Amino acid sequence: MEEQLIKNGIRYDGRKFDELRPIEAKVGILKNADGSAMFRLGNTVAIAGVFGPRKVFPKHEEEVDKAVLRARYVMAPFATSDRGRPGPSRRSTEISMVTRKALIPIIFLDEFPKTAIDLHIEVLEADASTRIAGINAASLALADAGVPMRDLVCACSAGKVQGHVVLDIAGKEDTEGELDLPVAYYPKKKQITLLQMDGIAKNEEVKAIIKLALKGCEKVYEAQKNALKSRYGIEEEHKSEKVIE
Repeated sequence: MEEQLIKNGIRYDGRKFDELRPIEAKVGILKNADGSAMFRLGNTVAIAGVFGPRKVFPKHEEEVDKAVLRARYVMAPFATSDRGRPGPSRRSTEISMVTRKALIPIIFLDEFPKTAIDLHIEVLEADASTRIAGINAASLALADAGVPMRDLVCACSAGKVQGHVVLDIAGKEDTEGELDLPVAYYPKKKQITLLQMDGIAKNEEVKAIIKLALKGCEKVYEAQKNALKSRYGIEEEHKSEKVIE
């Protein structure tokens, strides 16, 4: 029999339809990187490290008028219960590419010609929405590295499970649900930088799913900003200013 992932309006993990899993974001977690971050969404955990801008090697990959953003996404062999093979795969190559494209619109690449910005993302625990966690960690790591950016990129997924539109696909919803739709979002311009869909739905359903995913992105955006404020003591500075006044 098909497992009931939704019962009495509650999802199998206890969440409501429009509820995110617990979020945790930290910045500056790797000593040897120019910038780094961790982003956790429930049981999905990704870390990102940024190196650069620095000289391009091999040299033929450099661009005369801008920096080259190189993204590498991998999943640790121990990230799931089924041990994965170490090294790149077709899936990791695809996610590396879409991650790079999702982040390019917010980076001032033209300020660092003939250089490379290397972005490394590793998923330590996987319980669906790994590219989402990776993009969120990567955006924070770039900011931590001091790379000039127009804004952060925030990402979230939504989908369709047993006929219901739900936020933040997780666990069995990913493998047994009808549709998964990850979105990356550039809040200041209200621009979607990544939109992928795995599944089939009617036009009205797709619009509702995208709208819900964007609401989730806004919540992630707040968590990202809070992580950066905590890292650089911005909240404490504001409190001190108020005391002085």
